[in-house]
Amino acid sequence: MAEENHTLKSEFILTGFADHPEMKTLLFVVFFAIYLITMVGNLGLVVLISKEHHLHMPMYIFLGNLALVDSCCASAITPKMLENFFSKNRMVSLYECMGQFYFLCTVETADCFLLAAMAYDRYVAICSPLQYHTMMSKKLCLQMTAGAYIAGNLHSMIHVGLLLRLTFCGSHQINHFYCDILPLYRLSCIDPYVNELVLFIFSGSIQVFTIGSVLISYFYILFTIFKMKSKEGRVKAFSTCASHFLSVSLFYGSLFFMYIRPNLLEQGDKDIPAAILFTIVVPLLNPFIYSLRNKEVITVLRKILKKKKSHESWKQMISTVA
Repeated sequence: MAEENHTLKSEFILTGFADHPEMKTLLFVVFFAIYLITMVGNLGLVVLISKEHHLHMPMYIFLGNLALVDSCCASAITPKMLENFFSKNRMVSLYECMGQFYFLCTVETADCFLLAAMAYDRYVAICSPLQYHTMMSKKLCLQMTAGAYIAGNLHSMIHVGLLLRLTFCGSHQINHFYCDILPLYRLSCIDPYVNELVLFIFSGSIQVFTIGSVLISYFYILFTIFKMKSKEGRVKAFSTCASHFLSVSLFYGSLFFMYIRPNLLEQGDKDIPAAILFTIVVPLLNPFIYSLRNKEVITVLRKILKKKKSHESWKQMISTVA
């Protein structure tokens, strides 16, 4: 019996949302709709920024990369989750688990650094507008963007590498809708203390550094806004900053709750709501928060729609004459 209980596991069952089979059709429709809107919004923004040359500025380069990592985050999680709603076999191998976590950790870490870079870019633009092109050159922007992706890959490599020291036995059910690292720690036969400590140190350091950069940048931005003489300008700037800060707060708040809280391995039932926030809700909201409140993006969209409308009217005229 002891031998049977300690059989090593190389496959797991994702049991997230399995407790509510009567709601699986509704949940499928809701998450599928969210996924479509997320992909259209984010990839549309990436295409728009890449095609319009006058949007090739640091602010929009960061925004385009944020949209790209958000679409990657949604694609890493949602298709498998949608498949599992109606799948009888929810099995996933250990290496598939590691691959999914590696990809997700990479894009989420890059997301943290991109948000910090965007906050710094807005700080320079609002607080030191005359020095903007000196302090935020295109070269620095590209270096910061590349650094975000490199940091994401290095962070993922550390945790996935440490997963190889663990063996898994006993239960093979992961109470989650994707392969996160914490449920794997809970299934380990070996004490995952080292893994948990490294996760706390690296995730905590990254989040403290990036959110600290965001908070300091927004502190100076708000200080500059309150010194504005125009009441209308203050209200407009404050409204924009508030919406941006809401998105940042949702993202960092859910990440902090997931990976920095005490007793990480003892509160598995609370992982799913926090995970939904930073893997599904935030990627859905970001294109609307960062682009639909942006005058230049709206102007470009209007121009494209006008061109398309005029092109269609010309086609109708030509077909009528013919």
